[in-house]
Amino acid sequence: MLVPASFLISLDFELFWGMRDKCVPSPRITPVGRFMPAYGDNILGVRAAIPAMLALFREYQVRVTWAAVGMLLFDSKKDLLKYLPERRPRYADLRHSPYPGLDEIGETEARDPFHYGLSLARQILDCDGMELGSHTFSHYYCLERGQDVSDFRSDLEASIAASQRLGVRPVSLIFPRNQYNPEYLSVCAEAGFRTFRGNQRNWMYRGVSENQQSKLARAARLADNYFDLSGDNSFTPELTGGLWNLPASRFLRPFSKICRKLDGFRLARIRNSMTTAAKSGNYYHLWWHPHNFGTNLNENLAILTQILRHYATLRDRYGMVPMTMGEAIAE
Repeated sequence: MLVPASFLISLDFELFWGMRDKCVPSPRITPVGRFMPAYGDNILGVRAAIPAMLALFREYQVRVTWAAVGMLLFDSKKDLLKYLPERRPRYADLRHSPYPGLDEIGETEARDPFHYGLSLARQILDCDGMELGSHTFSHYYCLERGQDVSDFRSDLEASIAASQRLGVRPVSLIFPRNQYNPEYLSVCAEAGFRTFRGNQRNWMYRGVSENQQSKLARAARLADNYFDLSGDNSFTPELTGGLWNLPASRFLRPFSKICRKLDGFRLARIRNSMTTAAKSGNYYHLWWHPHNFGTNLNENLAILTQILRHYATLRDRYGMVPMTMGEAIAE
């Protein structure tokens, strides 16, 4: 008899900490009186997207891991500064480090909703079935030049301390930008983490530094959202470096007006792979960022609703079970 299949969702909860090195300031002024960065609408839209997603998760009784950047788990600069790690990464490309820009952020969550998200984290923890994991403290890049394992260890310790302010000891880790570094897994295990989200097992998803990203791999990943280039990506967990690897199966690409005519293919790609996992008793792991839903919220929720309806069908037909990452390895 096959063991029940498992359906996992993990979200990379970053706010602007995850986009700051990708964006430049924009002259448009926000309602709080600060310059809105490029991509600012998506970041501000997270405030509406998270409660909307939580409502859907409750309706379909799914369980979700929210891997939070530790820096957003505050509502004031005063508190944030108390938790900065002693060692900080010395990236060769200074754009990767958030520390030089800390003087520019606002004093409170009310004044700076781009960087602080304590109220959002509390909403998440108040919802049954939600797990708070770690996305490191500073959106740490494990494959960029200049940082080292001691810097990473210090960052993880700060991430854990930030979560413990909310009464949570995280056991699930997601590497920012999917820069999975197998050499750092022993540090994660020593810090008390038990599981991580590895990358999809295909050449196009290999973890690399920013300057090693190839146009071919980017194009292949884009096409793979709509057409089967990498398989269904269902899996069974594997113990790697002292942690359980729960690799990604599919990134839920956000709605795009340019690609909207291909949405049927995008949805079918996910549902067909979920069905394969359910029939074979494997795991299926869907992921995205809350800020992906920060604009075009209704269109993104419509796609998510169809996916969750399909999960419900697979639950009833094949016994597919929803789990957080932490619950999956406990099983």
